[in-house]
Amino acid sequence: MKVLIADRLSPETVTSLQELGIEVANHPEFSADDLPQHARDANVIVVRSTKVTTATIEAAEGLSLIVRAGAGVNTIDVATASACGVYVANCPGKNADAVAELAIGLLIAADRRIAFAWKDLQQGDWKKKAYGASRGLKGRTLGIMGLGAIGERVAQRAQGLQMNVLAWSRSLTPERAQAMGFQYAESPLDVARNSDAVSLHTAYNPELKHFIGAEFFSAMRDGAIFVNTARGELVDTAALKAAISEKQLRVGLDAYENEPTGADGPNFVDTDLVSMVTGTPHIGASTDQASEAIAAEVVRIIRVFRESGRPPGAVNLCQRSPATHALVVRHLNRVGVLAGVLDHLRAADVNVEEMENTIFDGASAACCTLLLDQAPSDQALSKIRESKSVLQVTLNER
Repeated sequence: MKVLIADRLSPETVTSLQELGIEVANHPEFSADDLPQHARDANVIVVRSTKVTTATIEAAEGLSLIVRAGAGVNTIDVATASACGVYVANCPGKNADAVAELAIGLLIAADRRIAFAWKDLQQGDWKKKAYGASRGLKGRTLGIMGLGAIGERVAQRAQGLQMNVLAWSRSLTPERAQAMGFQYAESPLDVARNSDAVSLHTAYNPELKHFIGAEFFSAMRDGAIFVNTARGELVDTAALKAAISEKQLRVGLDAYENEPTGADGPNFVDTDLVSMVTGTPHIGASTDQASEAIAAEVVRIIRVFRESGRPPGAVNLCQRSPATHALVVRHLNRVGVLAGVLDHLRAADVNVEEMENTIFDGASAACCTLLLDQAPSDQALSKIRESKSVLQVTLNER
């Protein structure tokens, strides 16, 4: 197995994979444009922020797994990977503490305008009166948008600051919110109207582009705080700029629309936005603790995949098979038995959607479950039963 790492990860990732006897090509300098040429013989590609495009997936003929060393997979062409039978796996929750810590840091920095005060100090301007006009966070309400691993950790830390937490998530119920000690919000606009600060932690997909826009910002309170450590594309940047000017929002950002793809360089052009906010260059997951946790998870995913052929954390599996029937074949564990079953199904023009074979203790017998796109004819089932190595055949409708 050959693994190509096309991003900067913990050195433990390379060392641990090599200890498993896996060939590793470590090229954190590769860009999305470089990958199609250099990934041709890779079986596994590991990335963090580098994009894995259709061109890369189609060029890598031996590719069977793409691992995102993080949570979101929006930088990977998942649709093409699925069409080519390539697994896409991620490492959710491993950087949750790191992102939550930065979100709280940006929240405090936005409230106290730390970055602006520091900039004036650097220029020799002592503005104690101006920067002493902060509201403070104790007793205020923090609205959490998206209550996954990161959102939960932000909420817990906010409670440590004695803030009230108002939470909204598609999967959140009033009962679960109450059990966690949060107030329940019925909608995103409910969060906007009733929060002194909002922290965004919604997962991104193309349908949620500009999920937070003019209507949301219009509903926010004047002078409220808005923090985004999720994805820049979730927020309508033009609407955000207008709200900062019109409603005096205090904003902390770690994610932006149209972010540069490289790790370093003077290539971020939205200086107008930067001048209006307290910002960091998408470093939420970048701590030593998070890096080590993600490295361990990447290694685990690849190890399990090599051993079993199926990676943990795969995000592009069909949620429910389109199969209409389940064929269960109990059989002797002998060469050619399942091949014969498959031959009879093929002759009957029946497609196998999924297949799992379980071996019993002693390895004398096994049970195979085949999910089929249609019911085999009685004739096909009779032919399967004719084999002396087939013990029992059962067909069930799903």
